[in-house]
Amino acid sequence: MPRSRPDPVQVVKQRRDAALSALVHGVPYIQFLGIEFDRRGDELTAVLPYDDKLIGNPMIPAIHGGVTAGFLETTAVIGLAWASLWGDIEAGRFDMEELTRGHLPRLPKTIDFTLDYLRSGLPRDAYARARVTRSGRRYASVQVEAWQDQRDQPFAQAAGHFVMPARDE
Repeated sequence: MPRSRPDPVQVVKQRRDAALSALVHGVPYIQFLGIEFDRRGDELTAVLPYDDKLIGNPMIPAIHGGVTAGFLETTAVIGLAWASLWGDIEAGRFDMEELTRGHLPRLPKTIDFTLDYLRSGLPRDAYARARVTRSGRRYASVQVEAWQDQRDQPFAQAAGHFVMPARDE
């Protein structure tokens, strides 16, 4: 049986970008905080652009702890969803028309999330990356790290456990 030709790179990139955009823009809290994701292949970097509304203590000034927690948990959930959907997106098994109509795949649900505040988040853009340390059919573990100016100087880190959504086989 002859092997089918792979999709052109532009088609694959459009499919990846559309899937990521649907995941990110389908969650109102992500929109409220202004979080975006920069995609390079299968790697995602979350970007939290600075905005005055993110400041919790104007005397320091520092990013609010709840914003930091939301940013890291969002990064973990979207990173985990992206990793679990990657195979379907690459194979073209993902229904892009369903996504454009707002029918999002179910996202992982948080079991627990432990956050370490390492230093104050300064009034500037913040970045985060999630690393899936275990992913099974029912359960996954993720580590997340957030930084601002220098990646090797994180201002917060977290670990979370998640229930994976049931997959239609």
